[in-house]
Amino acid sequence: MRPRSLNDLIGQVHILGKDKILRRVISSGQLPSLILYGPPGTGKTSLGYCLKEEAQADFVRINAVSAKVSDLRRIIEQAELTFQTQNNKTILFIDEIHRFNRVQQDVLLPSTEEGRLVMVGATVYNPFFSVISGLISRCLILEFKPLDSSDIKSIIMKALSDADRGLGKYSIDIDPEALEYLAANSQGDARRALSALEVGSLSTPPDKEGVICYTKKVAEESLQKKAHYYQATGDEHYDMASAFIKSMRGSDPDATLYWMVRMLEAGEDPRFIVRRIAICASEDVGNADPRALQLAHSTLGVCELVGLPEAELNLAQAAVYVACAPKSNAVYEALGKVKKYISENPDQEVPLHLRDSSYEAAEGLGRGISYKYPHQEPTGYIDQDYMQEKVTFYSPKAVGFEKKIKQRLQELRKDAVFNRRKEKGKE
Repeated sequence: MRPRSLNDLIGQVHILGKDKILRRVISSGQLPSLILYGPPGTGKTSLGYCLKEEAQADFVRINAVSAKVSDLRRIIEQAELTFQTQNNKTILFIDEIHRFNRVQQDVLLPSTEEGRLVMVGATVYNPFFSVISGLISRCLILEFKPLDSSDIKSIIMKALSDADRGLGKYSIDIDPEALEYLAANSQGDARRALSALEVGSLSTPPDKEGVICYTKKVAEESLQKKAHYYQATGDEHYDMASAFIKSMRGSDPDATLYWMVRMLEAGEDPRFIVRRIAICASEDVGNADPRALQLAHSTLGVCELVGLPEAELNLAQAAVYVACAPKSNAVYEALGKVKKYISENPDQEVPLHLRDSSYEAAEGLGRGISYKYPHQEPTGYIDQDYMQEKVTFYSPKAVGFEKKIKQRLQELRKDAVFNRRKEKGKE
């Protein structure tokens, strides 16, 4: 059922619709090299074949898993010869271009720069993570989106009516609920929907009238458990981790659990998830609830002891706790202020009374002489300078436990001002 022309392609209207970028480029007759990336079954390879017809060019398809540098050089040489003798370009379609190493990608640079070879690379990875910058700069990058349910339905109905390439030679009656189920649960993957349609249709015996009844139950059996689209080093890895952290930061335990389970079911390392929980516990919860960091740390040890799948519950407990905890980024902001201050100001010297006084000559050098030991006071606090120039970095928020910290600091600073005024009055 692979489309034979651009007009047969279903979906991707953001690049193939009227007056959209790819339509305009093809109409101009100046097809550049392309990198097509997006989930499986969304039309990347189909577009490559359609471009062959639209551009009226020679077409070569290779898979980056098995292609060698020698294969690339041979194709490039043939493309040069074709251009010189027939004034015709060659489209080189590369499946899974992210599999090419740097040397293989470098081989493509000169020919794509000259334009005699039009390279069309397809990948499920974000090319900005997996393709060298030199090749990226020479190509038009087009992102493919998962097909929506209406697109999937159109593709299914097309397959049912096409007697030459589809299932039109069979008498198949598809239940509307089955059609809805396939469209909703194929994850925007046309290949997956068509495979489920074919398996279910050909494995279901016809009734007395020779009609194959494709029911919702058949659709469920044919589609089976969905395989989550997730690349451990690609876009989905970073996007889901980002959504997970932002859900915890935003105090949404439901979204937190959803993204966490999505990552786990796709095979993510539970230690990666614990590290994200620990980061959030300090960056976004901070001293508003110091127990959040303790729980995150404990969860790492428990996960390594228990292992999956049981450790899912430990991860869920820690993630939900952090999501529901009061939030304060005051420590995070204070750390940033300190770094900025240090980079923009001369280094302060350590005040004499704070310097090490444990060696014999220290007193003669004035080290530690006027240091006041805080525990001499019942409160455990004595007002004294701990920096040559007093600068305030940490401003606790009136949230959770940090509210108590804020109140204590305010009381200490208030007492310090009072005592200094008192001392000044005596003078």
